[in-house]
Amino acid sequence: MNKTVIIQGSSRSDGDTRKILDYLNKDTSFDFIDLKLKNIGHFDYEFKNSADNFIPMMEEVISKYDTIVFATPVYWYSMSGILKVFFDRISDLLKTDKDLGRQLRGKNMAMISCNNSTTLIDGFEMPFRESAKYLGMPYLGSIHTWVTNDKITDDVKSILDDFRNEIQL
Repeated sequence: MNKTVIIQGSSRSDGDTRKILDYLNKDTSFDFIDLKLKNIGHFDYEFKNSADNFIPMMEEVISKYDTIVFATPVYWYSMSGILKVFFDRISDLLKTDKDLGRQLRGKNMAMISCNNSTTLIDGFEMPFRESAKYLGMPYLGSIHTWVTNDKITDDVKSILDDFRNEIQL
C-alpha cells in the first residue's frame, strides 16, 4: 500500500485551498477528505464525542493510507479551527483508542498551507512537524501556496508539481 489521502480543513469546501488541491490532484492520484463535511466534536476529557465521525474516519484513514497530507488555509497566523479540532481529537487515539493510535507510527505526514500572501510566518509548520514526531510519523515537509486574483500562478503550480513529485502523490 502506498496510498495518499489529503485531509482538507477549511471553512469553505470550495475556497482557495480547494483550488490548490484540485490542481495538485489533476491526475486523481490521491484521495480526499473534507473535514467540513464531517461531524467531529471538540476534544473533551470525558470523551463525550465518541459517537461522532472522528474514530470511524481515523479507522478508515489508518487502514487505507500510508501518507496523510493536511491542507489548511492560514487563519489568524495559524491552521484553521476545523483542522485544530481534528488535531485535538488525536488525543482520543492516545487515551481511549490506543491500539488505533499506535497504527499511526510509520505513516507519513505532510502539510500544505494556503492564503493570499507569498510568505508564511515562522513557526506555522511547528504543530504539524512536532505532532508527527510525537506520533512516530515521518514528516515529509510542507509547502506554502497562495492564490492571486482567484488564480493559481505559474510559480505556485511549480511548487505544487515539485511537492507532488517529492512525496510521490
